[in-house]
Amino acid sequence: MEPQLAEPSPKGSRKVILQGNEACAKAAIYAGCRFFAGYPITPSTEIIEFLSSEMISVGGTFIQMEDEIASACAIVGARWGGKKAMTATSGPGFTLMQETIGYAAVTETPVVIVNVQRGGPSTGQPTMSSQQDIYQVKYGSHGDYEIIAMTPSSVQEMYDFTIRAFELSEKFRTPVILLADEVVGHMREKVTIYEGEKAIRGGHRNYVVSPQEDFYTGGNCLVEGQLHDEEGMRIGHLPSKSGEFIRSICGKIQNHIDEIQDVQSYFMEDADIAILAYGSVSRSALNAVKQAKGIKLSADEKEGKLRFLKKLVRKKSAEENPYSHLNVGLIKVNTVWPFPEKQIRRLAAKCRYVFVPEMNNGKYCREIERCLKECKVISLPKIGGEMHSPAELLESIAKEVKEDE
Repeated sequence: MEPQLAEPSPKGSRKVILQGNEACAKAAIYAGCRFFAGYPITPSTEIIEFLSSEMISVGGTFIQMEDEIASACAIVGARWGGKKAMTATSGPGFTLMQETIGYAAVTETPVVIVNVQRGGPSTGQPTMSSQQDIYQVKYGSHGDYEIIAMTPSSVQEMYDFTIRAFELSEKFRTPVILLADEVVGHMREKVTIYEGEKAIRGGHRNYVVSPQEDFYTGGNCLVEGQLHDEEGMRIGHLPSKSGEFIRSICGKIQNHIDEIQDVQSYFMEDADIAILAYGSVSRSALNAVKQAKGIKLSADEKEGKLRFLKKLVRKKSAEENPYSHLNVGLIKVNTVWPFPEKQIRRLAAKCRYVFVPEMNNGKYCREIERCLKECKVISLPKIGGEMHSPAELLESIAKEVKEDE
């Protein structure tokens, strides 16, 4: 789709300037989160700092735990106690949470975990950005399970995707990861926020998962980390029932990808070159696409005006715009897991090239290569803590196309 004008602000909303981490914290409160447990770690600390006061002001509970293992365990317990719960961390802390993430998946516990990525491994680059945790999000815990992970690229998306994370976690009774990065977490932008609290209900009528029955509600409730049946009784010694259970916790995600996925496209109608990006790198990618087309307007300009400008820029000479010969568009993946294979195939169907810039050594690109066999997929990795510039992207694309001519 082409960029559109933003919808009018709904009643009870206002526009403010917020940092990405602050927007995440405010969104959590609006989504009904009333329990937060965490341990301060750069570059996510502002989320914890903000909620240390704001959570109490709305009648919720904030607790600073001794480490990230305890933080993850606390939010699982709090959710079974009836409170929507969230934690926030960065790479080293996210590593420590992996066993509990697997436990949340197998016990079908709806929690939200924010990972504001920084460079690694180990202590790595505490104040620099990266996208190096893209595979850890999906494969970090042992065993077979599926995960939902979203990658915001702006402060508004940091706010909106946090709300969406709570909606998806409750509907599918699963942990949901907001996979942000230092760039988005620390930038400040204008954002529309909402007043009050959004009503979010759990359970999905179209699959096996029923609404969660919390502790202290009068029913029998057994939470079991081993493979179990719908009553919580262990079935690990029964291969057929165990297989059925694993298929159900994976299938409730995989069978509803169309409902979960979020993929946007810009100028892809007739593009034969695509940049596929996620998170903060998609900002540079969209800027690069606009530069190639000679467009200087922001992405929320009217579609008609954009179409008019696209006709004008085709008349410009190569001297005025050295990249005007590149018929390039953008595929922006907002929900990286479950992998939106069908949507990417459809959008890239006419492309000769798909370039995948990432702030890592080319991890998500491997999924794109597996998905797209009819076009040339080129990885554009960048490590060290800096984001790709639009000029770097355009130079890499132009060089590759020229070499193939």
